[in-house]
Amino acid sequence: MTAPRRPGLNVKGLNDGGMDDECLEGKGLDLEGIQSSGDSGDQSQEDERNYFAESRQGKTRGRALQTAPRDAAINPDEHFHGHRDRLRQRFREGGDRALADYELLELLLFRLIPRRDTKPIAKALLARFGSLSEVLGAPAKLLTEVKGVGDSVATDLKLVASIAHRMLKGELSGRQVLASWSSVIEYCRAAMAFEPREQFRVLFLDKKNALIADEVQQTGTVDHTPVYPREVVKRALELSATAIILVHNHPSGDPTPSRADIEMTKLIIDTARPLGITVHDHIIIGKDGHASLKGLKLV
Repeated sequence: MTAPRRPGLNVKGLNDGGMDDECLEGKGLDLEGIQSSGDSGDQSQEDERNYFAESRQGKTRGRALQTAPRDAAINPDEHFHGHRDRLRQRFREGGDRALADYELLELLLFRLIPRRDTKPIAKALLARFGSLSEVLGAPAKLLTEVKGVGDSVATDLKLVASIAHRMLKGELSGRQVLASWSSVIEYCRAAMAFEPREQFRVLFLDKKNALIADEVQQTGTVDHTPVYPREVVKRALELSATAIILVHNHPSGDPTPSRADIEMTKLIIDTARPLGITVHDHIIIGKDGHASLKGLKLV
């Protein structure tokens, strides 16, 4: 089979094929026409080269676009770099008031999860637990049930909660507790509002009503904690405390005191009074607020 002639052959190429000028004229072909046809063929080849060059460039651009999302997934730091910088700048300029709860949590997660988009994780944590306080107060095991939160992130979140709790405790140490009652409530809420089981704790005070110690006496179930009045009074004598504040939580969230809460409080008051120990109050902490038995005139 004879290969077809490619466009762009000149007169010399035709003569090499065995045809003279007369033969060409005999076939009605004009030499000038053939020469100009050759020029057209050269232009055709140039157009063809340009076409395929453009096609290759188009394919290269297409492949680049197809691989861009994959590259972004591999190195998401570049994708979220601007967003993180803007969020940090807002915090620097306006403090925590400039950010929503999920943005504050997202800002914290930047350090804990450096190579992922932390906004969905922050929103998922708030959706699961309800508030920023509840996220930090949640048990580490429950935190890890949220997608994107591993053991190390859960541990770091609990570390932040512990630091906040220690700061609040520092505000009470050496000060008259009764003079800063709001600080007492904030401290107790941070310590136990989101605990999954009931805790009974006692704040031991000296004769100036300054905090000596804060101790968890008992931990019970979701709706009950055993309390031993003699043990409470015994520990107060060991610490040379002259006054105490009783505190326990309701994991259900409702801080309304039960009849058992009232009776137990009266029993401790009656046991402590002969020994010169005053029970200032019994505070019940819940997710939805707090209740003071003294404020309710129940003791």
